[in-house]
Amino acid sequence: MFNSLTPLPADPILGLLTAYREDPHPQKVDLGVGVYKDATGHTPILDCVKAAEQQRTDTETTKVYISPTGSAQFNQLMTELAFGQRHQALLADRIKTVSTPGGTGALRVAAEFIHHCKPNAVIWVSDPTWANHTALFEAAGLTVKTYPYYDYDSKSIKFEQMTAALKNIAKDDVVLLHACCHNPSGMDLTPAQWDEVIAITAEQGFTPLIDMAYQGFGDGIDEDAYGVRQMAAAVEELILCSSCSKNFGLYRERIGACSLMANDSVKANIALSVMLYVIRGIYSMPPAHGAALVETILDNTELRLQWQQELAVMRNRINSNRQMLVNKLLEKGVKQDFNFIARQKGMFSFLGINPSQVATLKKEHSIYMVDSSRISIAGISEGNVDYLAQSIASILR
Repeated sequence: MFNSLTPLPADPILGLLTAYREDPHPQKVDLGVGVYKDATGHTPILDCVKAAEQQRTDTETTKVYISPTGSAQFNQLMTELAFGQRHQALLADRIKTVSTPGGTGALRVAAEFIHHCKPNAVIWVSDPTWANHTALFEAAGLTVKTYPYYDYDSKSIKFEQMTAALKNIAKDDVVLLHACCHNPSGMDLTPAQWDEVIAITAEQGFTPLIDMAYQGFGDGIDEDAYGVRQMAAAVEELILCSSCSKNFGLYRERIGACSLMANDSVKANIALSVMLYVIRGIYSMPPAHGAALVETILDNTELRLQWQQELAVMRNRINSNRQMLVNKLLEKGVKQDFNFIARQKGMFSFLGINPSQVATLKKEHSIYMVDSSRISIAGISEGNVDYLAQSIASILR
């Protein structure tokens, strides 16, 4: 059986990581991998997580399976974090949430659930979107199509083209939307644009699937959930995929959540039963440790406040990195306008250079990014920004 196999291409970002690690250049810069890094280039464990982990160690008495839905407390707290504690859909018992192995697991559960609901479903994703979206959805048997989103020339959202495309999407289709910190462009819908998209969604009747991997990394916890909460108030059905990897720094714990909202509590319970059937066939039981840490933090007033403060530090560092790079490029005499980087949100941005220039940065300057010129803003620091800006300036001359 194995003799017939041919090698498949490695993930380009993981390939970059390997090349970066093997590069001996003393000033090498990693702008490829999408994880938060502090000013020293380290991805730290949050202090609130350390405190929660100690509590977990002191009180945990068993490693027995939890239920397929996961921790009820974690699910409730994650639902409230995303939708708000007093959201009308939550109070009406229209929302059901399950724990999943990370945000990626949440997306796969959602995809399999959609396929179970409608085997020939079409899911529309933004152009561009996170590279793994398409692979996840196609692996579940869904047909993936794209709608216009990012304008590489103007460094803005193709909003008119986007809304025109959404107005032609069929009722039985699904549309993926990024809640905040759009990956990979960094260009987010404004509240006014969200309102227009929500109105189109309600009018067309297609099902919104919202991916919220970065709540709190854009403008704030509540601000970043604007689209989710307004959409849930306007439509009958919705699916939300959430991740705790970034905002809690729990990358390797692999904990996320998948929420579904139906138009009444009876239909929500039926939909949940189908989702649990899907889960049983994928991983059966979700991981418990990361969920226990998150619920400990969110359910404790002191730890929750500490988390909000640490999250603000991460968010502010990313935003300051954006402006720092723009300022440094100006200082190096770059004539091209890079102010769009400072206007964007979250971990990522397209630098706007071509693949040949990307290759030159890698070969001659040991600066690593994917061929599309998508950069991880968290990889910038006060220690490397001067070298980074000078290198970019050299390939633009």
